[in-house]
Amino acid sequence: MALLENKVAIITGAGRGLGEAYAKCLAEHGAAVVVNDLGKDESGEYLAEQVVNAIIAAGGKAAANTADIATMSGGASLLQTALDAFGSADILINNAGILRDKSFLKLTEADWDSVLGVNLKGMFTVTQPVFAWMKENGGGVIVNTSSTSGLVGNFGQLNYAAAKAGVFGMSNVLTIEGAKAGIRVWTLAPAATSALTAPLMNDEQKQLLDPAHVAEAVLYMVSELSGDKTGHCLFASGQSIRELKLVSAEGIRGRGENNDLTAEGIAAASDAIFLDAPTMVINDFAK
Repeated sequence: MALLENKVAIITGAGRGLGEAYAKCLAEHGAAVVVNDLGKDESGEYLAEQVVNAIIAAGGKAAANTADIATMSGGASLLQTALDAFGSADILINNAGILRDKSFLKLTEADWDSVLGVNLKGMFTVTQPVFAWMKENGGGVIVNTSSTSGLVGNFGQLNYAAAKAGVFGMSNVLTIEGAKAGIRVWTLAPAATSALTAPLMNDEQKQLLDPAHVAEAVLYMVSELSGDKTGHCLFASGQSIRELKLVSAEGIRGRGENNDLTAEGIAAASDAIFLDAPTMVINDFAK
C-alpha cells in the first residue's frame, strides 16, 4: 500500500520549485493533492494547472487552486477546494513564499507588507480553517516552511527573515494547541535550487540541491514513517538533513533568588550564562 493512500494534501506555492516537487512526490505515493499557486507562465497559463495536469497524466489525483493566500477569503478557499474535490484535508504544507531582498535602510513599506503578507499572514489564512477541520475530523499533519535566513539571519533579507522567524514561533504554538486533537506540526527549513538560483549553478550543484531531495524528507514528515513526532524543526537539502533546536546555557540564579546579584556579578558569571559554541551562520548549512 502506498504511504499516503487515501490522504488529501494541500500545498501552497506548488506551481514550481519545492512546492511542485512536494506535490508530485506526494501524489506518486497515493495522496490526492490540492496545488495552490497564483503564478502564471509567459503564455498566461496558471502554473498550478500545469502541475495538476502532469500529476493526472502520471495517474495521480490533483486539483488546482489559484487563490491569493494573502487574503482571508483566498486562504480559506484552499480547504474548500480540498473538500469539494476529495472530501478531506489530512496534510497541509505551507510552502508559498516570495522575496523582496534589500538591505534594511533600502526596504520600503511595500517590500515589508508584501513579504509578510504571503510568507506569514498567508500561513495564518490557510492554516486556521484547515486546523479547525482537522481538529473536528481526527487530526492531520501540518508542515510550515521557515528558512535558515529566519533562524540565523542573512544579509539583505530582513523582511523575509522576520516572516520566517515568525513561522518558527507559529509552529511552536500550533504544536501545543494541536496535540490533543492529533494534529502533528513540523517546521521545515529547506535548501534547494529555484528558478532564480538555477541559472547561477553548475550541473553538479543543481543535482546536489534538487528540490526532489527535500521532497523525500517531506514525505517522511507527513507519513506514518515519522510516527507521532511533532514540534520538530528540520533542515533538509541534498547535502544534509538535521534537526534545528533552540538550546539554553546552564545560566545563573536571577536577582529574585540572589539579591546580591549585580551587573558586575553577571559579567563575572559570563561563562555560565553564554554557550561555549559558535553561532551558526548561513554558510554552515552548506556543510
